[in-house]
Amino acid sequence: MQDLIKVDFDTETVSARDLHKEVGSTERFSTWFDRQLQFGFEVGSDYSNPLKVLRVQIEGEREVSREVKDYNLTIDMAKQICMVQKNEKAKEVRRYLIDLEKAWNTPELVMARGLKAAQNMIADQSKLIEQMKPKAVFADAVTSSKSSILVRDLAKLISQNGAKIGEQRLYKWLRDNGYIFKTSTMPMQKYIEQGLFEVSEFAISKPDGNIITKFTTRVTGKGQAYFIKKFLGVDMDDDN
Repeated sequence: MQDLIKVDFDTETVSARDLHKEVGSTERFSTWFDRQLQFGFEVGSDYSNPLKVLRVQIEGEREVSREVKDYNLTIDMAKQICMVQKNEKAKEVRRYLIDLEKAWNTPELVMARGLKAAQNMIADQSKLIEQMKPKAVFADAVTSSKSSILVRDLAKLISQNGAKIGEQRLYKWLRDNGYIFKTSTMPMQKYIEQGLFEVSEFAISKPDGNIITKFTTRVTGKGQAYFIKKFLGVDMDDDN
């Protein structure tokens, strides 16, 4: 089948300017198109809002590129316009569009379009899965973790997954946001009770025989998930 007019098969539309040319109209395009709208066509359902397109026109012996206004027309609108043009070129374009629709709706082409749509959907989902995989795997691993870690190790984990922060900056953030005391590395009691932190205690014997007690703040698996959500924006359920 010889192509009489270019058809966008993805949107099933034709260019109003292409149709204006192919039906052999000698009117100015804007005047011609406004006259077609008198037949009751509606923007959005029959034709698109105006588009700015680049067209190459022959002016004398030169090719000149100009930005012009165009519209995308549905195939039905294009066929109806051809009916009212009352010339052989318009009849030929209308027959072409009818034959094209018949071929378009054969079982083979319907199936081909369905396969193409499915392939595009699978490709989009695969891209999304690849983008989300690092965060999802990391979040799942942390959420299921039963071991607690030091604050400096939490800083490393957060940095390895996109939110760069060091131990000292993380401690400052924890202090500024009220998770630990301003003058120490000890967490607030309410966050210990919520299961975000745990504190390990150990004794050190001094040479003089005195024994001093040291405390180490550790971040639980639940706390790791909580702070990952804060810094990386991973969407996970928590009890806080």
